[in-house]
Amino acid sequence: MVKLFYKPMAIALGIAAGSIAGKIVAAVWAKVDDDGDVPPKPDQKDTTWLLVLTGAALQGVVRSVVKAAVKRGGATGVEKVTGTWPGKTAADREKAAA
Repeated sequence: MVKLFYKPMAIALGIAAGSIAGKIVAAVWAKVDDDGDVPPKPDQKDTTWLLVLTGAALQGVVRSVVKAAVKRGGATGVEKVTGTWPGKTAADREKAAA
């Protein structure tokens, strides 16, 4: 039952995480490149490989970290409210391995 409640909340948290990550990337990128507020697209002609790859790496790292932090925070919150962890546990992994 808890997992049923957690799924829609996790989706909403994921959307919020994407928005937060986008704002962080824009703020960091503004300090990296004076010419733009977002990293250049890979198919943008008037840019360098260095800017494209740096922008892609920054986006990947920030999005992954924010997503993990928000998802973990949501799961912890659900556990505090319901007393049940909504994700996989050590017992679940042991059952799967057996």
